[in-house]
Amino acid sequence: MSSSPIRGEAVFVRALKKILGYIVLTAAALTFIYPFLWMISASFKPENEIGSLNLIPKNFTLRGYEAVFTQIPITRALLNSILVSVVSTACVLIFSSMVGYALARLRFIGRDTIFNIVLLTMMIPGQLTLIPMYVLIVRLGWADTHKALIIPAMISNMGIIIFRQFFRSLPQELVDAARIDGCSDYEILFKIFWPLSKPSLVTVGITTFIGSWNEVLWPLIVIRKWDMMTMPQMVTLFSVGGLAGAQVAAEMAAATMLALPVVVAYLFFQNYFIESLALSGIKG
Repeated sequence: MSSSPIRGEAVFVRALKKILGYIVLTAAALTFIYPFLWMISASFKPENEIGSLNLIPKNFTLRGYEAVFTQIPITRALLNSILVSVVSTACVLIFSSMVGYALARLRFIGRDTIFNIVLLTMMIPGQLTLIPMYVLIVRLGWADTHKALIIPAMISNMGIIIFRQFFRSLPQELVDAARIDGCSDYEILFKIFWPLSKPSLVTVGITTFIGSWNEVLWPLIVIRKWDMMTMPQMVTLFSVGGLAGAQVAAEMAAATMLALPVVVAYLFFQNYFIESLALSGIKG
């Protein structure tokens, strides 16, 4: 009989802990998402309401977006960003998976050394290679062209590592059976491994697309022509460079237009992304 109050107290404590956990997680989520929601809200507010923390505009307006479309060629910048990001992502998926397959399934002298070099490149800050890369781009005549943005980003060390680890986890019997059927390494990679690698493909694709889409520093260095600028570069010049003047709503509208595509892409592919993080862990 005496155990019932104790059991009831334990149930109450567990329920209380769960409620407190939900409260903490909700508060943390709101802390991260509120600035993004405020940015979207501010893009639809008149200038005299920008200082308010209210997320619902009292006087809904599209003047911020009108200012963006009339003052800068944002549509052209959007198309440039889509082109650069899509082509860069496709190249990374193809070439990084090829290197990952070679490091995971082919036997050749120096294979482990090459993989260690790939790991080492992750320790080198990208800022150290900016000047040598810029000099190379200028010497090749690629400045102010999409080549300067796409070619340096055609392969990813992180993509190589993710593909290598995932390909190592696949059964060797698949490779043996494919070789018996006369498949080449390219056929094994693209016809057998790729269909089984959706989580890894989506993870590398999302991270590459987001990284390429959000890149600002490198385009600012190698691109000067307005018709060749990417969207992050143009939004930066518009908001920080003084082109927007005192139009805070226009700055928020430009930032919203920049952020929404990658947010939508992540929400659409998030299940694959989380699954790949679980399956593609670094193993020996």
